Amino acid sequence: MAAAASGRQAWRQVMRAPASSTQKPQLGRQSEQLLQRRAASSSSSSPAAAHSIIQRPTAPAQQQQQRSYSSSSQSNNSSTPPPPPPPRGKDKNNLKFWPFLVVIALGSSSYILLVNRRKEMPAVPPPVSSKTSPTFSPDDVTVLFVLGGPGAGKGTQCARLVKDFGFTHLSAGDLLRAEQTREGSEFGALIRDCIKDGSIVPMEVTVQLLENAMKDTIATSGGVSGGAKARFLIDGFPRKMDQALKFEEAVCLARLVLFFDCPEDEMERRLLERGKTSGRSDDNADSIRKRFRTFVETSMPVVDHYEKEGRVVKVDATPTPDAVYRDTQARLTKVLGDNF
Repeated sequence: MAAAASGRQAWRQVMRAPASSTQKPQLGRQSEQLLQRRAASSSSSSPAAAHSIIQRPTAPAQQQQQRSYSSSSQSNNSSTPPPPPPPRGKDKNNLKFWPFLVVIALGSSSYILLVNRRKEMPAVPPPVSSKTSPTFSPDDVTVLFVLGGPGAGKGTQCARLVKDFGFTHLSAGDLLRAEQTREGSEFGALIRDCIKDGSIVPMEVTVQLLENAMKDTIATSGGVSGGAKARFLIDGFPRKMDQALKFEEAVCLARLVLFFDCPEDEMERRLLERGKTSGRSDDNADSIRKRFRTFVETSMPVVDHYEKEGRVVKVDATPTPDAVYRDTQARLTKVLGDNF
């Protein structure tokens, strides 16, 4: 009885003893029952033995607690780590919209520019009708192309040939200038811009105007019949080789080219003097120099082409108009015969 009382007293001391500050062992329910059975059966044991019996199970409890901490730690360590945040450059929600804005801006600008250019483009000139042969035969109609730089005196010499030899003078420039002021002309604005800039008007327009003028002249004179021939001096045309080929294909073959050769400084002096009274918008220094460059680059190849074919009469246009006219008569008589 005394031993049992001593065991119970020891058990109370163990249960009342405060836990260590660093370790607080806790006995499971099974361990508590085991200790009670051992204490009841050890009635002959000393209090010290009973105390030792009670204290031994604390180690497994402590180990169990340590294993519990370890297990918890392993459980935490073995859990799947959260996925890392996606890189900034590959974030689907981090889209950059400025490239799209640039593409839209460029597309809009190109469209607006195209629309404006189409508005500024002149109407397409009507093409010369396709023909299997020219409108006029060279047996019935004689055509002389009169070429020379601006201010070379082509108009002055043509006027004298008209008076003395019955030519009809058709100035491509005069026809274009008349067309630009004609009411209802669809090419007026185009012709004005070309003349002002010293550039060449599309050949379809010029060729058609020349053919219409030749038809009007022949119709007014009663037509070509009974051996009568129509003779034309076409002044300032062709300005380009394709114009010459188109005219001869669609209208009439040219008999020859009458070329008045004059230095640029002399032609510029004449044009500036003429500009004081002519009222022409292209009789100014800037337009004159542009016309010089255009003539050298585009019209001189025409002269060279016809010269190779032996169809050029070249006249020095530097002297006075009277001297130039006498030289012109002599050269044309040599090629075309008396009275042409």
